[in-house]
Amino acid sequence: MLKNILITGGAGYVGCVLTPQLLNAGYNITVYDTFWYENYLPKHPNLKLIEGDIRDTGKLAAAFKDIEGVISLACISNDASFELDEKLSTSVNLDAFEPMVMAAKKAGVKRFIYCSSSSVYGVSDKPDVTEDHPLVPLSLYNKYKGMCEPLLWKHQGSGFTCVTIRPATVCGYSPRTRLDLSVNILTNHAINNNKITVFGGTQLRPNLHIQDMCDLYELLLELPDEKIAGQTFNAGYQNLSIMEIAKIVRKVVKEEFPEKGEIEIVTTPTDDIRSYHINSDKIARVIGFRPKYTIEDAVRGLCKAFKAGKLPNSLTDDIYFNVKRMKRFGIK
Repeated sequence: MLKNILITGGAGYVGCVLTPQLLNAGYNITVYDTFWYENYLPKHPNLKLIEGDIRDTGKLAAAFKDIEGVISLACISNDASFELDEKLSTSVNLDAFEPMVMAAKKAGVKRFIYCSSSSVYGVSDKPDVTEDHPLVPLSLYNKYKGMCEPLLWKHQGSGFTCVTIRPATVCGYSPRTRLDLSVNILTNHAINNNKITVFGGTQLRPNLHIQDMCDLYELLLELPDEKIAGQTFNAGYQNLSIMEIAKIVRKVVKEEFPEKGEIEIVTTPTDDIRSYHINSDKIARVIGFRPKYTIEDAVRGLCKAFKAGKLPNSLTDDIYFNVKRMKRFGIK
């Protein structure tokens, strides 16, 4: 069994749920993160924190000493490259990737789990987008996520097991919640504005609850090499239109906050045309992974967090919004 795991970006949105989960499961975890979004990880005797940038390959290579498995989460995410310095996205999401993989392999890492994205498919009118569908990226984020996949496969081999996951849009509460992702955005506005603005509405978006995402990463650490070596898996659950998601959000928020009364849904045009319906049959067939949590579960979890005061200043604090945060700090 792999015991010593390094997670790049382990203090981020997914990392803040995944890291404690893996610690509770008995792993020794090293989190390598810039901590641009502060540190919400609980102290633990088997947790080591390294403040570092994945572009610093030397520092990263030193961090890989005695590491057996790597979960690669760190990136400039959420199509932020549209609004930020293009060089930042290129240097972090593309240029740093292969040197990181090579450093991991050289250090004796046995397993490398790469978090790509289902947004690599861009726009597709196919009823079911499987892993062999052409990649039609609409932004630098999607493009670079796709370009890194073959760079990883160059190094896959005996003793260095590589697997790529193309997750759907993640939703739900985390100690470092992002409120710039579709389900989370709509829930925030329903609760705090009594109004949901839907941009477009017909675009199909696949979603995955954050707990399912973390359960999948844990499973990928446990499976035998031959099950996952060289494999690419879609990981999604409900494929719904933005309008369908908005209606679920309105229903749940009205149940959780009956005192709020009516919640209006307003539609407005959008230039974000990403729309695709991903098929996740392969991951169920090959490794038996089937998501358990729904969009409704994600919305209820967020409602509970709002009630408990865990998401203060949710419309204004840039801690919840990746692009705003990076702009304020002038990150390059």
